[in-house]
Amino acid sequence: MVKVKFAVPAGSLQKATFEILERAGYEISGQDRSYRPVINDPEIELRLLRPQEIPMLVSEGLYDIGITGLDWVQENSADVEVLQNLEYGKVKIVVAVPKGWENINSLSDLIKNFAEKGKNIRISAEYLKITARYIKNNPVYRDLYGDLDPLIITPWWRKGENSKVSIFLSFGATEAKPPEVADAIIDVTETGTSLERNNLKSIEIVMESTAHLIANKDSLKTSEKCEKIFDILALLKGVVDGSKRLHIFLNI
Repeated sequence: MVKVKFAVPAGSLQKATFEILERAGYEISGQDRSYRPVINDPEIELRLLRPQEIPMLVSEGLYDIGITGLDWVQENSADVEVLQNLEYGKVKIVVAVPKGWENINSLSDLIKNFAEKGKNIRISAEYLKITARYIKNNPVYRDLYGDLDPLIITPWWRKGENSKVSIFLSFGATEAKPPEVADAIIDVTETGTSLERNNLKSIEIVMESTAHLIANKDSLKTSEKCEKIFDILALLKGVVDGSKRLHIFLNI
């Protein structure tokens, strides 16, 4: 019997993930006591993992499928097949600055303002690749710095040539970094409450993200695993589509 190794996210997505699996007809036990919950399907093996690492582990073939945020798929540049938007766990990645900066209301404003004053910008972020790509694609950044990559700084390495715009790896509590440690942040927000509590304002949306079902590309080429993966996909898609129909019905 071929088993499909299924990585599911621990943390903020965990409760909603088990809820959608249960609505799809699965019975799961042990999710509160173990990183290896038991599911009532002998052809599926579950493992709880951090959503940040699921795209990489699925891409490398250590797991056949996984559920994680689209933000982490993009941050990892993961070579996976995105099978389904599961439409829960919706968050935004935003650029935020101190609320008192009335003349800075976009990333372009921030870059231009600091450049005119001859000051370097410090940006704190957990999403290093997403942040660097987004900044480099900004038209004001391109006009000022051309193809230079923003400088990324972590405890282990530095990458990039442009020290005028530095991205510092954040290990959490990113919204607490300005103004002492950072001038701006690029971070995830769900309701904006945490930004508000830390006297920050969102000035730009980088991307929106929800939970997605992803698959290893080689696993989809294996006939036995592929069939099982698409069975799982069909059940989860049924839940998503059913929720949409219910939403439409309630709003008529």
